[in-house]
Amino acid sequence: MDNIDLRPGERLDDLQYRGLKIIQDPAGFCFGSDAVLLASFSSVRPGGSVLDLGTGTGILLLLLSARTKASRLVGLEVQHAVAERARRSVAWNGLTERIKIMEGDLKCAKSLFCPNSFDLVVCNPPYGKAGHSFSGDSSERNIARHEVLCTLKDCVQAAAWAVKASGRVCFVIPPLRFAELLALFEAHRLTPKRLRTVQARPQDSPSVILVEGRKGAKPGLSWGPPILLLENQGMTEQARRLYHMEP
Repeated sequence: MDNIDLRPGERLDDLQYRGLKIIQDPAGFCFGSDAVLLASFSSVRPGGSVLDLGTGTGILLLLLSARTKASRLVGLEVQHAVAERARRSVAWNGLTERIKIMEGDLKCAKSLFCPNSFDLVVCNPPYGKAGHSFSGDSSERNIARHEVLCTLKDCVQAAAWAVKASGRVCFVIPPLRFAELLALFEAHRLTPKRLRTVQARPQDSPSVILVEGRKGAKPGLSWGPPILLLENQGMTEQARRLYHMEP
């Protein structure tokens, strides 16, 4: 698409991956590295369906559209301006037949989606716990980072409702909320099946943890090697591959 309707303050960023570009507003919320890591961690069968809860800029769906052969990708976003921005990114990349951006509240998932309707549900939830870290304003950035409009429990409930039996749910979460996520998984019949930590260097504590659960699956957990981001010369080769950079 040669022409794009950029609004005041917006920019068109090159994702440096298969020609994908994304519209962002630096005054609002721009995607971070956690979304890229979650996209690299998640998988879905060819022809499968994907739901992204709290899709924001739509970064996860754009990357998954290129990384997988999923035929139907749906993003749910509660903020009107953010959802509209994501729709224009989808249109710019010529992906309107595969990706749909819906405006709505994930707390209303039961009225928005049929149960057991997606092969994969992904979520990069707000990290800041309600009542503990919210600064008070309802900007795009704070809504994305803190439990202003939804909680981690809301996200897990919506994922458990929408994912098919034996389907995957993939979350990225900070270590401080890891135990809470596992408890919520158990309460909603989501069995943790695969984990990976993300660390700057081997000696560092994890910055985030990538978690895959399966709906109704038997116990059995695979703990993969840590994803290491930095070495003496800068980014590791592993990190460059994940971020689609040349080694």
